[in-house]
Amino acid sequence: MITFENVSKRYLRKQALSDVNVRIPEGKIIGLVGSNGSGKSTFMKIIAGLVVPSEGKVMLNEEHVSRRSANKVAYLSELDAYYSFFTVKETIRFFASQFSDFNLEKAHDIVKFMEVDQDQKVKHLSKGNRGRLKIALTFARDVPIILMDEPLSGLDPMVRDSIVKSLLSFIDLEKQTVIITTHEVTEIEPLLETVIAIRNGKVLALEDVETIRERDRMRIVEWLKKLYQEEG
Repeated sequence: MITFENVSKRYLRKQALSDVNVRIPEGKIIGLVGSNGSGKSTFMKIIAGLVVPSEGKVMLNEEHVSRRSANKVAYLSELDAYYSFFTVKETIRFFASQFSDFNLEKAHDIVKFMEVDQDQKVKHLSKGNRGRLKIALTFARDVPIILMDEPLSGLDPMVRDSIVKSLLSFIDLEKQTVIITTHEVTEIEPLLETVIAIRNGKVLALEDVETIRERDRMRIVEWLKKLYQEEG
């Protein structure tokens, strides 16, 4: 269980999050949705222990989130943070040396499924294949929390559907919670069980996707637009 209690975050004059209170359930695939600049990346970085709230606290199973939380959280960033002169195989080995929870066999299996050449240097990979490598390295960690910030960014639209469908086979929802931010909401909607709507640093709602479909007769994008309109 991840709990935000009165969490705010300021960067100089910019208010990234404002008095956020939310309890994020375990064992779910959760979409964090909102417009650009709504606070999604800051929200994720706080859970990962990479950003410290200006006010309030974040708890992960009754423990304060901090940099030490890295042993419980795998974070896929929008940015590439790899040694470009490593091959894919060397990158996998490097990650295995950095994280005791890294499943080497799983990483190789995912990279093979993603059809990424393990002998290629990272700097020679296409943007799409670097994205696939990031997904493999993230899911290869056996941790309770997986955070994915724009995991489909740079991927060819022709392969996104197959990759989205394959993500389910790499997740153990008895042990893991996955939070995803993406502009491609429609593409990942079939995966999502819960959705969190955020705007201007404020969480507007946390709702089960099935409830949105049955009660509101809406897709997630329509539901989000309605919330935004109601907020003015």
